[in-house]
Amino acid sequence: MKNSIYQNILKSIAANKRLLAVLIDPDKFPIENTEAFIQKVNKSVATHIFVGGSLVEKHATEHLVEAIKIKTSIPVVIFPGDLTQISGKADALLFLSLISGRNPDYLIGKHVEAISVLRKKELEVISTGYILIENGKTTAVERVTKTKPIPRTDIQNIVDTAKAGAYLGMKLIYLEAGSGAKHPISVKIIQAVKKELNLPLIVGGGIKTKQQLEMAYNAGANMVVIGTAFEDNESFFEELKKE
Repeated sequence: MKNSIYQNILKSIAANKRLLAVLIDPDKFPIENTEAFIQKVNKSVATHIFVGGSLVEKHATEHLVEAIKIKTSIPVVIFPGDLTQISGKADALLFLSLISGRNPDYLIGKHVEAISVLRKKELEVISTGYILIENGKTTAVERVTKTKPIPRTDIQNIVDTAKAGAYLGMKLIYLEAGSGAKHPISVKIIQAVKKELNLPLIVGGGIKTKQQLEMAYNAGANMVVIGTAFEDNESFFEELKKE
């Protein structure tokens, strides 16, 4: 069995360390750019690399994970949009249940289908309550899953959904604004969820500046996920270099 990514997350949080995941979408990322991009990731404060997307060609994730693993010792975690994205070459997989939606396929259906694949992989599986929050535009997640995000003004519903996820036994709660979100998850939402949650809290979507990153951490995010900001502006890595 591979090293426990989840246990390491818990230890890092206990030591008051801020975690940063770089999200790479195989559908949008040219695999020939891997070496140069991962060199920048290695020099940054990134602690994890997430790989996945809503619409990805079969085998694209596996090939990308393989290329990334050659160039880094940073843990690589699958962030799957579909069971075809499962790769045994990664260190762990977020077993995402879209608890903000009511489509049974993304609450449990796809998960059952994935078991026959996961059974053959030596892959750490981390149950994750995934909450999609409205950000000002329609996201790929919304289109693919045919679910509506929770309005960002309905904070109580967001908190209750996160709490329900915790009671269901989720190990992580992931607040997602979506790729290229107009509005990142607000400080009020993060604070309200964290106040009622004893689980590691991941926040992603729409974070494009170091200031927004700091605000998310200060509000209570244990891990922040950045994707599009690095794709659109790789100089952002310069601001996040290791000291």
